Parts: sequence; C-alpha cells; structure tokens
Amino acid sequence: MSHHVYIVECADGSLYTGYTTDVERRVDEHNAGEGAKYTRGRTPVELRHVETFDEKGRAMSREYEIKSRSRAEKLELCDERATTF
Repeated sequence: MSHHVYIVECADGSLYTGYTTDVERRVDEHNAGEGAKYTRGRTPVELRHVETFDEKGRAMSREYEIKSRSRAEKLELCDERATTF
C-alpha cells in the first residue's frame, strides 16, 4: 500500500496539507464537504502537490514537516513535480 502526503489549494487561496492512502478519493471527500474540518466551506479544492511513500511513518513525518513550513515554501513544493520516496 502506498501512503501519500498532499497539498490542496482551497477556493479562498489557502493551502491544506494532509495524508491519505488514496489521493483521488480524499480530494473528492474534501470537495463533497466530507474532508477535514478546515476545508469545509473552502471548496472546491484543487490538488497541487503529492508525495508518495512506501511507509506510513515516513509519510506522516513528511506531512508534519510540510505543515511546519511557510506558505511560500509550500508554494515552492507545489511548483515541483510529484516525488516518490
């Protein structure tokens, strides 16, 4: 099973970082108002960045690392290509 860390851009321009095992399903959940509390009311969201990991622990650590970054640093990630770790 693959583990993914993703960044979506919300309709208000804010960025949300999350973890999932199914990126497409998770983005659909956000857009249906069933995702994270933060994204409810900020739909639609657009997928901007994905990183894929073989181990859940590595993905969760990366999610924490990305959430700690500034908006500018997150936007730089969004401009890079998706990466597999």
